[in-house]
Amino acid sequence: MKKTAIIGATTNPARYAYFAAELLTRHGHEIVPIGIKKGEVAGKPILDLREKPSVDGIDTVTMYIGPQNQPEWYDYILSLQPKRIIFNPGTENLEFQEMANGQGIEIEEACTLVMLRVGNY
Repeated sequence: MKKTAIIGATTNPARYAYFAAELLTRHGHEIVPIGIKKGEVAGKPILDLREKPSVDGIDTVTMYIGPQNQPEWYDYILSLQPKRIIFNPGTENLEFQEMANGQGIEIEEACTLVMLRVGNY
């Protein structure tokens, strides 16, 4: 299973990042929720993005923060050395995608929830 960092994790059950945490967990993927909201999601504590927590073994980063808020976190997200970054709808960012791709990171403009439901995560 793919260890997944959820960037923009939240405790708000009305947000897609919350649904993704729940669905990834149900599908057996280890999640690492990272965001600016304190609390837990899918039984895991949300790590504070502002502290740039060190996390090893990330396969996938799934983005849930808009492109206007991403530049501050480019270096941190790339430091996680993921194999791929999923840019969910509304998070697409050509500048960041090109940076990541230049480091050999696979880029997908897709919806994590749909990918899980159709079995191509």
